[in-house]
Amino acid sequence: MIDESMDKEQMKQPAQSWEFRSKPAWQRLLIMVGGVLFNFILAIIIYAAIAFHWGEVRLPLRNIKAGMSYSEVAQGAGFKNGDIIWSVDGKEMPNLDVMTLAESETVTVVRDGKKVDITLPSDMMERVIAANTWFAKANIPMVVAEATKGGNADKAGVITNDSIVSINSVNAMSLETVMQMFSELKNTDATIGFYRNGEYNELLVPIDENGKIGIALKQPMDMYDMEYIKYSFVESIPVGISAGIDRLSKYVSSLKYVFTKEGAQSLGGFVSIGNIFPATWDWYAFWNMTAFLSIILAFMNILPIPALDGGHVLFLLYEVVTRRKPSDKFMEYAQMTGMIILFGLLIVANGNDLIKIFFK
Repeated sequence: MIDESMDKEQMKQPAQSWEFRSKPAWQRLLIMVGGVLFNFILAIIIYAAIAFHWGEVRLPLRNIKAGMSYSEVAQGAGFKNGDIIWSVDGKEMPNLDVMTLAESETVTVVRDGKKVDITLPSDMMERVIAANTWFAKANIPMVVAEATKGGNADKAGVITNDSIVSINSVNAMSLETVMQMFSELKNTDATIGFYRNGEYNELLVPIDENGKIGIALKQPMDMYDMEYIKYSFVESIPVGISAGIDRLSKYVSSLKYVFTKEGAQSLGGFVSIGNIFPATWDWYAFWNMTAFLSIILAFMNILPIPALDGGHVLFLLYEVVTRRKPSDKFMEYAQMTGMIILFGLLIVANGNDLIKIFFK
């Protein structure tokens, strides 16, 4: 066949019975679809195995009693730090899904004990992409699980179950906020505001050169009502199928943003792919990303771009309908055009990575 090898000399030879080009169009079509199909099947198998091995842990948004922190973009749309997401377009959202949230029309939040409707702008997702930022993060109460014996916090009088709410009179809404503030206050003393047995207290605590005070914090599952779901082998199969279809549909839906200015600038190459994985090894994250990359490969390969499987599928469908093969010369030019498109995408994506690295 005429492929990326562009082996014209081989194509001049008489077709052999075992060669791809000598087979009926429907058989060649099956071969071209095969790789894409099995990429998707692999993703389903991995998602099913994840469900069977790890099950599912959910933190329903309604259960986040401390509410959420919102980016500047989200706050510009009407959200306020501390809002609890109650429903999205009238439906409860079990887990935070940024795309579903950003593409919704109305989000109902609980603010100061009252339900408030927020109408989102139609270009909310484009704003998030352009700002290259997060949308919302759960506020995890800063409750001390343990103060390191002999550490700065222990010496200052911090004990287990103290709930930190402020640093130097600045509200400590989330773990990220506290870590950032501690980092900025290295080698200084900070006034830590906290609640102990319902009463507000303050202590002066030294922050060391690493931005630490010597405490371990309680995890979200220790403070919020989590949902734990365990799947049997048989139950994990439909879960894997549903996860594969859901990830594919959301990925396809997200591609419309590639054709916007913000989306094109957010394209990434090898560096971006590497950054998706966590800094420390995590089997759960590894298999999740492997399955997702398999879905990406499946969809990208079926796009009707010459040089990809999808391009060959397009020409084979033409052959099936018209009962005529495209000429070898046409296929050669189509292959070259496809390679130019692919190299162009490769240059743009990796170029964006380099721009982000050198120009932040």
